[in-house]
Amino acid sequence: MAAAKDPAETRVEAALEVREQVREFALGLPGAGEEFPWGESVIKVNRKVFVFLGTGDGSWPPGITVKLRDDAVHEHAMTSPGAEPAGYGLGRAGWVSVPLAERGAPAAELLCDWVEESYRVIAPKRLVAELDARA
Repeated sequence: MAAAKDPAETRVEAALEVREQVREFALGLPGAGEEFPWGESVIKVNRKVFVFLGTGDGSWPPGITVKLRDDAVHEHAMTSPGAEPAGYGLGRAGWVSVPLAERGAPAAELLCDWVEESYRVIAPKRLVAELDARA
C-alpha cells in the first residue's frame, strides 16, 4: 500500500502550479519581462518590478508580492491566510505578500487580478492603454 501524501506537501505542489499560472499571466502583459535578482523571479515592466514570485523550485514557501493601491483590493488581499505587508518597508507603499500554500489561499484567477492591478500601478500609461485595448 502506498503511503499517503503529506497534506502540506500536496498544498505546496498545488501552490507551485498556481504560481506558474500567475507567472504566465504576468509575462503576457504588455512590456513584461522576467529577471532573477537574488536568485528569485520578479516580473518587471519598464525596468520596475510589479510582482515578486520568489523561487519556483519548492525550496522556499511559494508566494507572491504585489503592489495594491486600491484600498478595497488591498484590504481584500490582506484577508488572505498568512498575508502581510511586504518586508523591507515595501508594505508602507502598498505591497502585500500573499502565501500560496496556506489553506484557503486565493485562487489563480484572483491572484491574476491582483497582478494586473499591480501592473496598472507600475506600468507607463501607454502600456496600460495597450492592455485596455486588448479587452
